[in-house]
Amino acid sequence: MPQYRIIVDLSDRALYLLDGDIVVRSFPVGIGKMLTKTPAGEYTIVDKQANPGGPFGVFWMGLSRPHYGIHGTDDPASIGREVSHGCIRMYNEDVLQLAAIVPIGTRVTIRP
Repeated sequence: MPQYRIIVDLSDRALYLLDGDIVVRSFPVGIGKMLTKTPAGEYTIVDKQANPGGPFGVFWMGLSRPHYGIHGTDDPASIGREVSHGCIRMYNEDVLQLAAIVPIGTRVTIRP
């Protein structure tokens, strides 16, 4: 049984999916801008929602820190940049792949 966890590296602007200690996938992400930085720390995925609408693209995965999540985007040009209000943005096709793999309760580490 896989032991999935997620590491978001803010300096790399990348999200890494690990099975145990082995990186199995990596994805480019958009992160929080200067005034609304993505908060570093240890979280878990607490909910998942398809088609949340608006700027959240095709999928939302809420984190254990309220109002923060990993989600798709309606602005693909924002990926790789510091643009969000603190959430982690992914390409819509990437967030769908990730959401299909990781269950609620998956550990998410956000590191500077």
